[in-house]
Amino acid sequence: MSDHPTPLPPPALRFGYGTNGLTDLRLDDALGLLADLGYHGVGLTLDHMHLDPLAPGLAARTGKVAARLAKLGLGVTVETGARYVLDPRRKHGPSLLDPEPEGRAARAGLLTTAVRVAADLGAHAVHCFSGTLPADTTAETAWQRLGDSLAPVLKAAETIGVPLAVEPEPGHLLATLADFHHLRSLLGDPGPDLLGLTLDIGHCQCLEPASPADCVRAAAPWLRHVQIEDMRRGVHEHLPFGDGEIDFPPVLDALAATGYRGLTVVELPRHSHAGPQLARSSLALLRALTDPSSPAPAPALATSVKGAPAP
Repeated sequence: MSDHPTPLPPPALRFGYGTNGLTDLRLDDALGLLADLGYHGVGLTLDHMHLDPLAPGLAARTGKVAARLAKLGLGVTVETGARYVLDPRRKHGPSLLDPEPEGRAARAGLLTTAVRVAADLGAHAVHCFSGTLPADTTAETAWQRLGDSLAPVLKAAETIGVPLAVEPEPGHLLATLADFHHLRSLLGDPGPDLLGLTLDIGHCQCLEPASPADCVRAAAPWLRHVQIEDMRRGVHEHLPFGDGEIDFPPVLDALAATGYRGLTVVELPRHSHAGPQLARSSLALLRALTDPSSPAPAPALATSVKGAPAP
């Protein structure tokens, strides 16, 4: 008999929770909560309350967060969707599509900083999105701005070795999977290890022509980050599991079948008031749907989510 036990295989899916849904908690407390609940990792949004990317001493502060993550055994994805991190008056502004070159450069600079932070944290990807089409701007011009703005970010990502994961976002220039592939073509197809995809399962339900499970299968070669929540068709509102229309078992089965081993992060950015409770109930539901040995979720949750086991 070998002196070294055979290591256990990694879990088929690794679940995380986004800090943008825990903004009423200090980052250290949020990480401790997620570790105590049994999450595999965290989607860390760089923002003024959680690892501010613009405040002094970023390298030292990042080092402390890296040590905390390592101590807790949490993986991490760096997310860059903070609403007012660059401009206190414009949500998500300036964007990569901004009419002013200085604005586009500020957003690209933030993303480049995020790539460096991700490397220092050991993150598996940096999430980003395009931004909305500015007034009096043609789509052709906006796509050109997007490609040009991402060029220095991709160069930094290639040098450092952390992939970008672009998210199709309802209402943005890059809103669908088809739009993601248009960006790939525009940039000469850098490859998924450099320019990958953030797939938000709720967004698939909201506006993609295919089902969320089919979207997962179609996106599989480019998946570098996954966000998950409930949502209704045609309504871009992130909802707790059971409050929308998504049939989750086929989605989770499809995701596991892809071989994706990054984090699947619960994305509830407007529910921080109930963040600790939703972090607990969300993981209970996800575990119940993916691990037959897990305890069933609470009856109220179990009866509201398609495919959830009976209590």
